[in-house]
Amino acid sequence: MHATKAALWDLDGTLVDSAEFHWRAWRDVMAEEGLPVTHEQFVQSFGMRNDLILSGWLGNNADPERTRRLSEEKESRFRALVRAHGIEPLPGVRAWVERLHGEGWLHAIATSAPRANLEALSDAMGMRQFFGAGIAAEDVTHGKPDPEVFLLAASRLGAEPGRSIVVEDAPSGIEAGRRAGMRTVGVSLLHTLPNADVYVGTMTDLPPDIFTRLLKEPRSATDRRAGG
Repeated sequence: MHATKAALWDLDGTLVDSAEFHWRAWRDVMAEEGLPVTHEQFVQSFGMRNDLILSGWLGNNADPERTRRLSEEKESRFRALVRAHGIEPLPGVRAWVERLHGEGWLHAIATSAPRANLEALSDAMGMRQFFGAGIAAEDVTHGKPDPEVFLLAASRLGAEPGRSIVVEDAPSGIEAGRRAGMRTVGVSLLHTLPNADVYVGTMTDLPPDIFTRLLKEPRSATDRRAGG
C-alpha cells in the first residue's frame, strides 16, 4: 500500500474546460424561467454548488423544490451539450495522464460535480480507462476546501496521503489538498495559486520530473514556481 503513487485530479478547469457548456445550460434554463442571468453573473458563481448559485439568483427564500428542479434541468442540459459537441482535455493533460500511468501512478478524479457529469466528461475525453476511482458530489458530506474528497479518492486507490499529489485549478481545491496532507500542483491561467507546491499556467509547462520530485523532496525544498 505504501508503494502506491496516486495523482488526484480535479475535473472542471483542470482536466477539461467546460465553462462554456455550463454557461449555455444556465443561460437557457434561467431564460425559460423568466429570470435571465448575465455572463458576468455566471462567472461570479462558477465553481459554486448549484444550491448556492440559485439562492443568489432566486433569493434566500427560494422554494427548495424549484431550486432542485432548475438544478437538475441545468445539469441535464449540460450533459446533453457535452454529448452533442464532445470535449477535449486541456493542453498537456492527456500526455501527463498517459505518462504517469506508464510510470505506475494510479489516477482518480475528485470533483464537486454530480457523478453523472463526471461520467459524461470522462467518456467524452476518451480517458475513462486511466482513472481507477471517481469521487463526485454524492460521495462526500463536505465540499472543498474540506479534504474529504481527496482523502476518499486516495483511499479508493489504496494510496497514503503522503504518496498522493493533487492537481487543481482553484484555491479551494489547493487548500483541500494541503489539509489532506498531500502535495499540490496548481494549474491555472486565471490566478497564480501561490499556496500550491508548484503552479503553472498549463500542464505543458511542468518539468518532466515534477511529480517524482514532489514525492521525494520536503515541502520547503520544492520551488513554488515549476520553472523557477
